[in-house]
Amino acid sequence: MIIPCIDLLDGKVVQLVQGREKALEGEHPHVMLRRFTGFPVIQVIDLDAAMEQGENNAIVEDLAPRARIRVGGGVRTVERAETLATLGADRIIVGTAAFSADGIREDFLSQLAARVGPERITIAVDSKHGRIVVRGWKESTSLQAADVLRQLEPYCSGFLCTYVDKEGMMQGTDLAWFRQLRAATSKEITAAGGITTLDDVKSLLDMNVHAALGMAIYTGHLSLESLRAMLPAEPR
Repeated sequence: MIIPCIDLLDGKVVQLVQGREKALEGEHPHVMLRRFTGFPVIQVIDLDAAMEQGENNAIVEDLAPRARIRVGGGVRTVERAETLATLGADRIIVGTAAFSADGIREDFLSQLAARVGPERITIAVDSKHGRIVVRGWKESTSLQAADVLRQLEPYCSGFLCTYVDKEGMMQGTDLAWFRQLRAATSKEITAAGGITTLDDVKSLLDMNVHAALGMAIYTGHLSLESLRAMLPAEPR
């Protein structure tokens, strides 16, 4: 599956480099959804919520009836996850709150799964310099992604794994890292971070890993037409 991304900051569609520096602004969220017609799932990240400087709930609520969306950003309480589910998110992406400095937060994840349902939870396992990072990728834990996926499986339907080292930099991604993650779990994996070429996308799909695409689409490096051509044919 190929998943286009909509990142929201101050009510606008943006793309950041390394989660910090704004590189560009996209068109209105409605326009982006129209551009992404044909893709089965859209990923929506609320950067304001992730940075604890507000939220874009109204936009999420507006987008949810128009597309199947997976929503993340600032989901650090069960109540926040329940709010996004109520707003219409198909899946809720949880990152920072799933981890402590040296382990996973099983109590929180158990509560989350009980109240929202593990089938609606995607856990974000974002890595930089080989370690899982949290709080907008500003804080590093002692954990390595491949070591914790199996522990996290009971609480989610799959994982969003971002290779932060190359995120937004248009320099390619680390396919070997994603192969390692694929071998560590039978759950769904969505790759993000540095995916730049059609060969990157094809390699990920061939290993049964979804590709979440942002900067490569917004800069025009990857055309939506070429990506649509890689989607499975509609059944007749």
